[in-house]
Amino acid sequence: MTGSHAVVLESLEPLIAVLRADGRQVIGPTVRDGAIVLAEISSAADLPHGWGTALAAGGYRLRRRSDGAAFGHSGGPTSWKRWLHPARIPLWSARRAADGTVTVTAPPPPRERYAFLGVRPCDLRAIAAQHRVLTGGQFPDTDHERRVRDAFVVAVHCTEPGETCFCVSAGGGPRAGSGFDLALTEVAGPRYLAEAGSADGERVLAALPQRPADDATVRDADAAVDAARARMGRSLPGGDLRRMLADRVGSAAWDDVASRCLSCGNCTMVCPTCFCTSVEDTTDLDGTTAHRSLRWDSCFDLDFSYLHGGPVRSSTASRYRQWLTHKLGTWHDQFGSAGCVGCGRCVVWCPAGIDLTAELTALAAGDPP
Repeated sequence: MTGSHAVVLESLEPLIAVLRADGRQVIGPTVRDGAIVLAEISSAADLPHGWGTALAAGGYRLRRRSDGAAFGHSGGPTSWKRWLHPARIPLWSARRAADGTVTVTAPPPPRERYAFLGVRPCDLRAIAAQHRVLTGGQFPDTDHERRVRDAFVVAVHCTEPGETCFCVSAGGGPRAGSGFDLALTEVAGPRYLAEAGSADGERVLAALPQRPADDATVRDADAAVDAARARMGRSLPGGDLRRMLADRVGSAAWDDVASRCLSCGNCTMVCPTCFCTSVEDTTDLDGTTAHRSLRWDSCFDLDFSYLHGGPVRSSTASRYRQWLTHKLGTWHDQFGSAGCVGCGRCVVWCPAGIDLTAELTALAAGDPP
């Protein structure tokens, strides 16, 4: 149920104005190039009011809604890791002077202050999962830790799951539980039932025009979120997936999916929890400067598992098996949870239309006699 201190906001314009006045870049959903993507927004007019999405395995299109909802759509191709775990991060630069001396400089720490508007519950779980990966080991990523700590998060309880969503069977749900400063539920109007989840959230909420939440709005908000739970477009097979994947390493199903998989890495690029990186060195033509960067990589890349004798996983079947068994199996051993939050992005943005939930169901069913 919604918290007892919820209030109603009639517009998101004051919220965006307060966040921008606080020196933050506001990142939220907007329509661009035929999709709803995350980008910097300057006003509520930039939000995708009246736009929804129609999703399928390997398919995505916008559709017009009959209302003016700003969050009546499913997650698009971008996720919040673009700002919390950027695709390319400079590590250091080196310059050689005319006398042969070399100066190495590290980049300054990131200074951007972000406000994330419209973070869905699945993406909240993804942020938390990736944060455990990047900061929970022996060598924590301090820049990532700073980015997460400094971000102001406005979550949106999901009322519009897509045809490829399966967050409930992945252990989540359409209601955000934690990890936000403010949480909104969009109800007809549109208007927004708002709750604070932190001291910063309380401070921002107090600065906004508002009215106390009436019983009808609370009931409508709760009903919309509860209904979303029953409208998942996909589901994971039941049972212990971790054990099943361990038992099915030699299944012929891996060769079947490999016959369709392009090994393009799209699924890992859109996945909000995938974190693999490689170190890249570049130099200029005259050899006086050099740069080292960390960039996104993918376990679907043939060179990702390259050692001195060649790639460890040379076949597409072995690379797909590595991705899926890690995501829903051995991730538990490393990080204490699965690495899949059920957002369905990997299903939508696979050019071959490979559906993770269908592949897991086939694996669980076992090889034909």
